[in-house]
Amino acid sequence: MRNISIVGIGSGNPEHMTIQAINTLNAASVLFVPTKGPDKAELADVRREIIARYVTNPACRVVEFAVPQRQTADRTYNQSVDAWHAALAEVHASLLARELGPGQTGAFLVWGDPMLYDSTIRILDRVKALGTVEFETSVIPGITSLQALCAAHRIPLNTVGKPVEITTGRRLKDTFPARSETVAVMLDGEQAFAGIDDPDAMIYWGAYLGTSDEITISGKLGEKSAEILQVRSKAREAMGWIMDIYLLRKGRDFDAP
Repeated sequence: MRNISIVGIGSGNPEHMTIQAINTLNAASVLFVPTKGPDKAELADVRREIIARYVTNPACRVVEFAVPQRQTADRTYNQSVDAWHAALAEVHASLLARELGPGQTGAFLVWGDPMLYDSTIRILDRVKALGTVEFETSVIPGITSLQALCAAHRIPLNTVGKPVEITTGRRLKDTFPARSETVAVMLDGEQAFAGIDDPDAMIYWGAYLGTSDEITISGKLGEKSAEILQVRSKAREAMGWIMDIYLLRKGRDFDAP
């Protein structure tokens, strides 16, 4: 039986690696590194640096593979993601059958934490459902961009006695501020925060967290929204890609519920 380890590697800083993650990589026969083209070469470079820095087992072999692009034309969001995951499952099934022998262990290096807005677990579940290759999986947690965001801004995630909601930009208008007073927003390609009009809202924004290119901005949403839009646009143009996250909050510790 093949074994697959899904390893969280943190949000961009190689020093985010846990001892468990390092040990898991060193126990693997094959380390799988996804590549997303020249515009996102830094994402693969961080994985390569982690391997170079921490993997000391000479028997480990690195296999890089290209990630297919998600097609969005004439499809809803769910349709495009479903088709993309199906294509990724075919790629992963081929990788495992070709590169990993029975009894061997492979490891996928996953940005952040595999359980938080990453689909590697789902994709490997699809591979199992295809029935073309048999394997067991284990998951190693990692430091998330949400943790890195709060650490960079030196804030707790929650206010005392109140919940936190994690959502996407597409869902933000359904959530903040009517339903939740603290919202962490991921995958916001449309910068939905700019459409929130609340004089009491605070924003804590960060991009490229954990990397040498890290950018953070915080303050009243109404005062910082335009600045974040401008900084984000310039950063994306300069880098060719952007990975950002933000926290919206209103209210304070010990306010009446």
